[in-house]
Amino acid sequence: MKITKKQILWIVAIISCTIVATTITAHQLFFDKTFQITEDTYIYIDEDDNADSVKIKLSEKGQPRIMQGFDLMVHWRDYKVKSGRYKVTPHDNIRMVFNRLQWGQQTPIQLVVPSVRTIPQLAQTLGKRLMIDSTAIATYLTDSSICREYGYEPHTIVCMLVPNTYEVYWNTSIEKFAQRMQKEHRKFWNEARMHKAKLLGMSPVEICTLASIVDEETIRNAEKPMVAGMYLNRLRIGMMIQADPTVKFALQDFGLRRIYHKHLLIDSPYNTYKNKGLPPGPIRIASIAGIDAVLNHTPSKYLYMCAKEDFSGYHSFARNYSEHRKNAARYTRALNKRNIK
Repeated sequence: MKITKKQILWIVAIISCTIVATTITAHQLFFDKTFQITEDTYIYIDEDDNADSVKIKLSEKGQPRIMQGFDLMVHWRDYKVKSGRYKVTPHDNIRMVFNRLQWGQQTPIQLVVPSVRTIPQLAQTLGKRLMIDSTAIATYLTDSSICREYGYEPHTIVCMLVPNTYEVYWNTSIEKFAQRMQKEHRKFWNEARMHKAKLLGMSPVEICTLASIVDEETIRNAEKPMVAGMYLNRLRIGMMIQADPTVKFALQDFGLRRIYHKHLLIDSPYNTYKNKGLPPGPIRIASIAGIDAVLNHTPSKYLYMCAKEDFSGYHSFARNYSEHRKNAARYTRALNKRNIK
């Protein structure tokens, strides 16, 4: 049968329309702005996620107009799920987001390593920000053999942690996290800091231990060099440092507001009222301000300190016990007046 010119035109028109329609559909599926969001959002892909669960998470967070493009790309590209934290922006199309997921192009998080008192507290904080379970973090950082691999013991491993904000991937492993902290520790303890520690005759662990006490004694960074200097004076003359925060740590009772004689009787290597020198390790993760306060302490002849009676967070310092008793009496009267037990 002979095809007329008119039929040829119709066939061309149909093919053209089909191509146009296919192009439009493909553009809508893969290249149009897909997500109905007004600001950047993030999806968190776990190790046990699959293509279906990723699609659900993407749908919930990105509120896409259509998701058929995702299904097609999963089929065509043989999608292998990679865990991590992935950004979705208002200007993204499904192809852009799928490529991120397919290639594992994560967006890092800003992780704050805090100055806290215990490993369990640290593990809880990190567990809320990382894919790692908090129990796994605590177990790893208290394992004796693992701590020794990094050059520490379970009671000193916190010396490896420098409280700061770090850019890390959400799905980083506990091993990689610890390695990163070791690297940051080496960077922090540069030649200048190591030289100052050497002049004091102290190791970084001893500096961190004293800094942790200084951090507990005062929240005022401006006062920390003075507090550090006072404790260094005690250490130099062989005087017990008698730091109340070490007693709280020994008791594991951080809510104590007053230290009584009965508290000082606890048999613990952390009780600096019964043991000379520094405790076996830090009583918290020492802050950068605390560490630098020890390294750059304020020289003085002070041997005693007592919280000011105005509860300002500052302290009264004294050169001898007689002066200290007067300061302590004023503070005790203020405590009694406020009925602080």
